[in-house]
Amino acid sequence: MATELEELLDFLSSPSPPVKRAAVDIVRSLTGSEDGMQPLAQYSKVVLQKLSDLLGDPKEVSEPAAESLINLSPNLDMAGQMISIGTIKKAMDLLYKPESAIKRLLVMLLVNLTQLDAGIASLLQVEDEKMQGLYVMKLVRSFCRSPDENQDDPFEHVGSILVNISKKEAGRVILLDPKRGLLKQIIMQFDSTSLLRKRGVAGTIRNCCFDAESQLANLLLISEFLWPALILPVAGNKVYNQEDTSKMPHELGNALSIERERVTDVEIRVQTLEAIYLIVLQDAGRRAFWSINGPRILQLGYEDEEDSKVMEAYERVGALLVDSSAAE
Repeated sequence: MATELEELLDFLSSPSPPVKRAAVDIVRSLTGSEDGMQPLAQYSKVVLQKLSDLLGDPKEVSEPAAESLINLSPNLDMAGQMISIGTIKKAMDLLYKPESAIKRLLVMLLVNLTQLDAGIASLLQVEDEKMQGLYVMKLVRSFCRSPDENQDDPFEHVGSILVNISKKEAGRVILLDPKRGLLKQIIMQFDSTSLLRKRGVAGTIRNCCFDAESQLANLLLISEFLWPALILPVAGNKVYNQEDTSKMPHELGNALSIERERVTDVEIRVQTLEAIYLIVLQDAGRRAFWSINGPRILQLGYEDEEDSKVMEAYERVGALLVDSSAAE
């Protein structure tokens, strides 16, 4: 005889919209607590498939289904099962259907699933050479489209997906491919007013710089955009004098010669300094950094810094510059 939970899960496939909606609402409430999740875990195969199938339903059903999957996805076993039944492909397909009313939730689900290696591989489409990187290109394009200020920004969490995939070399190769030009597009979002977007950009740049040894030429190819994104957060809020700015590229010198808002987020300042460190580890990267008067910028930025974590990151770069200059 079927248990109450088995009957509830059967109702998720009911042809009656009100019954289906009531059932998925109950499942969502169960996923909101550890006690509720435990019995669902025993039927995970059925639960996850049925919830995934509901993502294309009208909002009153798809929204609680997506929220349930998001609540379940921090469980690594459940997340792994979602990936294996094709939830990433399903989410990406639905994300670009004009009628989809749960775009933000789908993006948040992708953030959680790309914390697993299998999720990153699925999003990168590594097993299909012809399609490889297509999902990433779509997400970057959506991320870089200016959000409507009067509406919710469904794609701001894409920055977190980009951070996740750039932790893997396969992801960095796609992002750094000069023919695709994705990193350049991503960097331009650093001007966004959204802290979430800014953090996504900073984290993605920093992760891409882990390949500076092999990808330095591609990084410096977009130096016109890369240097301002890395330098401005750590340049302090002083107005730089003409002597200093005359040794910098035009766009960087212009930005530093006027009053500007300080980047107050510690995470962003640390990540940009870590990215600079990874670049100046390379001889050519160090020369490029000197050519924009980078050491002087870090010196003045350090004078304004008060956070101990950020100061430590400045000092790490500074020590590297001093050591290398002494060795030359």
